[in-house]
Amino acid sequence: MKTGIILLAAGSSSRLGRPKQLLNFQGKTLIQYSIEVAQQSAADDLVVVLGSNSDLVQKGIESKEVIVLVHDHWEEGMSSSMQCGLRHLRTTSQVEQVILMLCDQPHVSQGLLDQLMEEKKDSGKGIVACSYAGTFGVPALFDQSYFAELLALKGAEGAKKVILNHQNDTFLVDFPLGAVDLDTEEDVKKFTGCH
Repeated sequence: MKTGIILLAAGSSSRLGRPKQLLNFQGKTLIQYSIEVAQQSAADDLVVVLGSNSDLVQKGIESKEVIVLVHDHWEEGMSSSMQCGLRHLRTTSQVEQVILMLCDQPHVSQGLLDQLMEEKKDSGKGIVACSYAGTFGVPALFDQSYFAELLALKGAEGAKKVILNHQNDTFLVDFPLGAVDLDTEEDVKKFTGCH
């Protein structure tokens, strides 16, 4: 199965007040770290979707061989950024499944991304999502049979809506650390261990 990863990094980090994509993590920017995790996985293609502060955020990307899309309508919500990435992958590389990944979940690893692909193969389900903090969400893998539904999402609706609509075709991977995201200075301090 040809797999593409859509790394979503288009948000304005409004609650943080500075671009979280550029936070320092293990000696790299968070976006560069996320790109490397995706590139080390067994996926075939990767596309990075930027929006807010795209010129600035692009400076935090060291990888040269990565496709970066700047989504002008990022303010319409995460689904429109995801659709920008999905349209690109569909036209350029005929992917049969996609993994949606956010740049602000620092605990996502190559192993987790590979596990999503493995579980998809083993379970025969069309969706594999991560479960954490009593809910489920990204990183999540969607079979091409869900592409049309993903492309039909509007505004603030996220891929979670598609998962909710098809729970009988969803396999859940336990990923408690998925609950860690970096939305506020407090989250960042907690995560980096500076108090």
